[in-house]
Amino acid sequence: MAVSRAKKSEQLAALEAHLKDATSVGFTSNQKVTVLEVSNLKKDLRAQNAVFLTAKKTLIRIAFKNVYNIELDLATLPGQVALVIAKGDAIAPLGVANKYANEWKKEEKMVFVAGYMEGRLMDGAETKKLATLPSREVLLAKLLGSMMSPLSGLARFFDAAGKDLGTKGLTKVGDLTAAAPAKAETPAPVVPEAKVEEAPVAEAAPVEAPATETVAETPAEEPKAE
Repeated sequence: MAVSRAKKSEQLAALEAHLKDATSVGFTSNQKVTVLEVSNLKKDLRAQNAVFLTAKKTLIRIAFKNVYNIELDLATLPGQVALVIAKGDAIAPLGVANKYANEWKKEEKMVFVAGYMEGRLMDGAETKKLATLPSREVLLAKLLGSMMSPLSGLARFFDAAGKDLGTKGLTKVGDLTAAAPAKAETPAPVVPEAKVEEAPVAEAAPVEAPATETVAETPAEEPKAE
């Protein structure tokens, strides 16, 4: 049944309104998905402030151009295409769709073929990888847990200290320290002083006086008799 021009304009306007509020968009290729399965998927997505809708690929291309000024390559969107449009947490709705996609993996009823978030288009593999990340709520819960861990330890300490005070009839936590037996200090080991042996002083060899050269005196010649 052909869709009238007025109906197409109405669908395009509705699609653009959803995209203007979107924090992320996942494109899925679907086949053999039953009405009941789609109904359950939409219900879970509504709980995450997201919608699941199908539309003609030509309308999707026009809507993306009008809203994001992005040209979609329809060749990357095979089969019947549906959109998972998140309006709050950008990751959680993709995770919901990914849960259903994994349940229908054997029949390949729904697979990610593309995605869009923060001004950038993604292929199907990157979109699916993004869908496996923890949601914002899960990350915040983990962060809060790591922050509360030291406080929990401190609370347990004060609780134990309070019980100890009551048991020992003390009134102040400082009294617990005062009442505790002093810990004997372990004397430091005595290290014997190393004995330094004096090196023997070598005796100086006697210095011989230099030999005096003996100069033989030449006897004076006697005067000859004339």
